[in-house]
Amino acid sequence: MAVHLKSARVERWPVAGRFIISRGATDHVDVVVAEVEGEGATGRGEGTPVYYLGEDAVGCRDQLLRVAPYIAEMSAAEARAAVQELMPPGAARNAIDCALWDLEAKQRGLRLWQLAGCDGPPTARTTAYTISLGTPGAMAEQAATAEADGYRLLKIKLTGEGDRLRVAGVRKGAPNARLIADANESWGPVDILSEAEALADMGVEMIEQPVPVGADALLDPIYAPIPFVADESCQTAADVARIGPFYDGVNIKLDKAGGLTEALKVADAADAAGLSIMVGCMLCTSLAIGPAFVLAQRAKWVDLDGPALLARDREGGFEFREGRIAPSV
Repeated sequence: MAVHLKSARVERWPVAGRFIISRGATDHVDVVVAEVEGEGATGRGEGTPVYYLGEDAVGCRDQLLRVAPYIAEMSAAEARAAVQELMPPGAARNAIDCALWDLEAKQRGLRLWQLAGCDGPPTARTTAYTISLGTPGAMAEQAATAEADGYRLLKIKLTGEGDRLRVAGVRKGAPNARLIADANESWGPVDILSEAEALADMGVEMIEQPVPVGADALLDPIYAPIPFVADESCQTAADVARIGPFYDGVNIKLDKAGGLTEALKVADAADAAGLSIMVGCMLCTSLAIGPAFVLAQRAKWVDLDGPALLARDREGGFEFREGRIAPSV
């Protein structure tokens, strides 16, 4: 029954082109991978460091190495419960939490969705495809390519300056796509209601994290025509009650929650609070998407395009066809 940390390593994966948001650009992503063993089975999990929490891949790997001795005599289920207390939320805990879910499922002869208590196997979902920051013209070109590739839901990265022109460019490039927007905390200084109304008129159906973390009360008096969804402001289940009065939904990411265990608790808390659920991801491979895909069955919006933004993915990874994500067959 004893769990053994077989390996904890950092992997670098190239991005297709460059991925640009308001905080900067990158041409690669470094992920941390945990492998755990027990009873002849091996479980794997992957985490992407949460940049706005100051994480890096080497530091996450070191967290895994430090926690390994404390869980070495436990079962997979016991170890998964223990790491919730031993480790803070973040990419390292996500990697080992998901590895332990994978290990326990294999040991018990179950699929992950069965172990997680889902009613049935996960099915293909429409996923957003991210349009990186650029000039309105460049974003229009990205959008046109994405729509031609079959994506029906596009997520537009915004900065708080010139956002209406960017959205107009994306709408011109992809006239038939559904649009959502991610302000990445950049709307603190702007007229939020006016911006939301303008974007709604252009067909944007949701705005993610319009204001900085800690400034959520700026949304209190605003009755916008489209919903606001908390991302950086909602890390774990404990945050849901605090941000609930200001938002219409929460974006659950396993990296910031620290694994599937906590992510399921966030989803339950959101349901109890009457908030819509979005399931997102960082740049990552399909290894990280597996647990998130199970949770995505409960989501109104799915944003699991991390592997689709890479130059290559793991063998046997998820398939992206006609704007939908599904396990490879």
